[in-house]
Amino acid sequence: MRPEGSLEVMSQLEVDQLRSSGEGGLYRLLRRCMLAVLNSGSEIDNAQTMLDTYPDFELGFIQQHRGVKLSLRGAPGDAFVDGKMIRGIRELLFAVLRDIVYTRNVIIDSGRFDLRSGPGITDAVFHIVRNAGLLRLPADANLAVCWGGHAISREEYDYTKLVGYELGLRGLNVCTGCGPGAMKGPMKGATIGHAKQRIRDGRYVGITEPGIIAAESPNPIVNSLVIMPDMEKRLEAFVRVGHGIIVFPGGVGTAEEILYLLGILLNPENRAQPFPVIMTGPASAEPYFRQIDEFVGATLGAEARQRYSIVMDDPPEVARQIREGLDAVRNFRTEQGDAYYFNWHLSVTEDFQRPFVSTHESMRELDIREDLPSHELAANLRRAFSGIVSGNVREDTAALIERDGPFEIKGSAGIMRLLDDLLAAFVEQKRMKISGNDYVPCYRVS
Repeated sequence: MRPEGSLEVMSQLEVDQLRSSGEGGLYRLLRRCMLAVLNSGSEIDNAQTMLDTYPDFELGFIQQHRGVKLSLRGAPGDAFVDGKMIRGIRELLFAVLRDIVYTRNVIIDSGRFDLRSGPGITDAVFHIVRNAGLLRLPADANLAVCWGGHAISREEYDYTKLVGYELGLRGLNVCTGCGPGAMKGPMKGATIGHAKQRIRDGRYVGITEPGIIAAESPNPIVNSLVIMPDMEKRLEAFVRVGHGIIVFPGGVGTAEEILYLLGILLNPENRAQPFPVIMTGPASAEPYFRQIDEFVGATLGAEARQRYSIVMDDPPEVARQIREGLDAVRNFRTEQGDAYYFNWHLSVTEDFQRPFVSTHESMRELDIREDLPSHELAANLRRAFSGIVSGNVREDTAALIERDGPFEIKGSAGIMRLLDDLLAAFVEQKRMKISGNDYVPCYRVS
């Protein structure tokens, strides 16, 4: 196949990087991410299981004077129809190629970006999403970010489609983590709403990162995919590019996203900035959001609860509220002279930007206690949830846990009790994984 839509021409050095699996080579990373794209629609949410299922999958790169060609061997058959690759999957494959090459050569190796400083990290996020074509002009405040779990019930999935449909009828575009479940449903619903309104340039933006892509394979509805280098830059891309956030039922990954967002919004520098946040689901999901709400209130306080609303079992009302919230965002950006396409005005501190590497030591050293400022406590709780997500879906982290036992999360007795109750509820409701046998926790709380 020839690249389509991005990175049609590559240098010989770039092709050599893609072929090499040694130091400085990108083959292993690219193979992992491309296999995830080709595995779209699978219920496998374990990275190692996916890699073990297709041990013979190989990539080949053929450099010609008129450009590069990509060859695949042993690819999942569901990516093809009558011997031809589905076009949406083909486009996503080359989006992966584009972002991995750009991130390595321009963001990491060029020396142009100071990835040890907050402004440098934000600048890197901007350049990655700009290179991926996410920043389009003329711009408007109409991109609704939808968060939620990949392991949700059919009822919850159908509800996300209804909300997406209402968003599409109102001309709003959708951005998600690009995987299945609550990430696919809003996009699927929005396509129908856009079709009814004869909107032919609807945007279905997917933002992911290499550590999670194998467990949450991109769905082919996505027409703008970007692979961020790590989870922290992925989360920053969501809040910089999106204009408001809708949270559907999920599990520990969704809790991580909520804590990340609330930690940023609780920063005193962001108090005046409008950023609509709505938690929603069918009536049956009310216990899930009640638990989240109680946990947030008990740990981060009343101010955090004021930064979101909960709307149950009412897709039209969710769409109306997010539409009104985006109008407020547009007015604020206009008054501040800020761009519609990238939120430069939002303050994101380095606590939320520095990549958190999940190890037994880093998890034990998390500072989780009541007397911390609420935004700092949110940052540390977010890291705890991030470590659990990593233990659930990353094969390298799972190997650490298999060798040395579960992660240990320590903190003040009150917060640890609340955290243990919340995580136990996620396990009981089967919100951790969708494949495999009974869930075995990768953590223990003490």
